[in-house]
Amino acid sequence: MSAHGEGSGVVRILVDGHGGDDAPDIVIEALKSIQASYADDGVRLGIVGIPDVLSPMLASHGLKDGVELVEASQTIDMCESPAVAIRAKKNSSIHVGARSVHSGDWQAFVSAGNTGALMAISKVILKTLPGIDRPAIASMIPAIDGRTLMLDSGANVDSHSDHLLQFAIMGTCYMRFAEGIESPRVGLLNVGTEDIKGTDVIKVAADKMRASGINFIGNVEGTDIFRDHVDVIVCDGFVGNVALKTMEGVANLIFHHLKQSINSSSMAKAGMLMAKGAMRRFRDGIHPSRHNGAPLLGLNGIVVKSHGSANAEGFARAVEVARREVAANMMDEIVRSVHELAG
Repeated sequence: MSAHGEGSGVVRILVDGHGGDDAPDIVIEALKSIQASYADDGVRLGIVGIPDVLSPMLASHGLKDGVELVEASQTIDMCESPAVAIRAKKNSSIHVGARSVHSGDWQAFVSAGNTGALMAISKVILKTLPGIDRPAIASMIPAIDGRTLMLDSGANVDSHSDHLLQFAIMGTCYMRFAEGIESPRVGLLNVGTEDIKGTDVIKVAADKMRASGINFIGNVEGTDIFRDHVDVIVCDGFVGNVALKTMEGVANLIFHHLKQSINSSSMAKAGMLMAKGAMRRFRDGIHPSRHNGAPLLGLNGIVVKSHGSANAEGFARAVEVARREVAANMMDEIVRSVHELAG
């Protein structure tokens, strides 16, 4: 089967069959649920990986005719260095996936694999969009009465003021065209809201954002990430990644103590049964699977990173993020906005 020759309205999404802690099992499970939900939505699905591993699994799940298998002969370990992956794994599932987007065979690539390798390989093969110096990883964070997009969350550890402005523009584009927020509120993550606080890079970046056409609300603090106060939070990748991992750790701490408290007595267990519905809604509201899928914005091609420990529901969410990017013509919108707002 070939992805060429299909109608222009068909969205073609390729997924990595070998990325993530529980691949390929959860990837196959996700594809089965996605195929059912996208049956009438004009979405074409493919999976890239080692045929001897993936082909029997596709057949056993009834996906052999509905999901195209793209061949790769190598995989990249989660702990493998990006430099080694680029040089020595030219036919890995990530390499082949990125090349498939570059060639136009597929419009988007989704992987739960090695983040550093995915970013490095995608940048080498796809390059960056005109007007973008560095791509950024954009992570969606659950917040009060909504969600907050934070970028960069790990791709760049030493961003300059121009890079931060570009992140702000890309985040604005994503929230506007993929999430439907007409005028996203953009905040610059800082140690305080006052203009005098922060490094020289932060102060210069804030001035540039005020002079641009984005809806810049000023500096924000870490507590603002979860409030209905800002839609896009901009930071460098060092700060963003530390913040993101801290959030994941706090969530695990909450669930740990909650479980201990529930199991502490028969009365506590009885109370939990009475509040079962409320607790389920609480769990679902902050569960990572509901917010999985981090677009690598700024690349000349759509690539989405799924969390390595995501379950099938979470991986399916990452595929949905890719579908929205394609439907929103995200790359064209970013190029246009950078020209208008940063030029």
